[in-house]
Amino acid sequence: MQPKVLIERQELENTVRRLAAQINKDYREKKPVLIAVLKGAFIFLADLVRHLDLKLEVEFVCLSSYGQSRESKGEVKLVQGLCSNIRNRDVIIIEDIIDTGITTDFLLNYLNQQEPSSIRICVLISKPSRRKVPIIINYLGFEVADRFIVGYGLDWDENFRHLPELYSIEDE
Repeated sequence: MQPKVLIERQELENTVRRLAAQINKDYREKKPVLIAVLKGAFIFLADLVRHLDLKLEVEFVCLSSYGQSRESKGEVKLVQGLCSNIRNRDVIIIEDIIDTGITTDFLLNYLNQQEPSSIRICVLISKPSRRKVPIIINYLGFEVADRFIVGYGLDWDENFRHLPELYSIEDE
């Protein structure tokens, strides 16, 4: 299996800038907590915060649903929860990809138990054709077909995460 370029570096950068501009506009008088979903969203988060011109805090959660497979197992495990209090705070979830929506739905339920004042979702990649749970995405980078995607933080069994562009892996 050979990775094939799906989204080039310049297009990624332009999209991150666009998303940051939208968030800057919506939160200019607020101090949101950006909650990145590890491990996949760390590069997206790092690039995004460099373009945000507002007060903010960063938090991380670690969820697992894939393991070594290219298909989600459908069951989500909270590997690492929040370290800080988000009660009465504006929260923006930073996600690398929303596929079936099961992981994001799990995270929304977990975060809503913490009683934030608002939750919005910023996702780099959405695969609506795979959705099993409806998810409202407030800040969307790209909508793509049903392909397995790696690079720019996304991995396959901890491989390909370092690639600077987004690639699809197709069976030959």
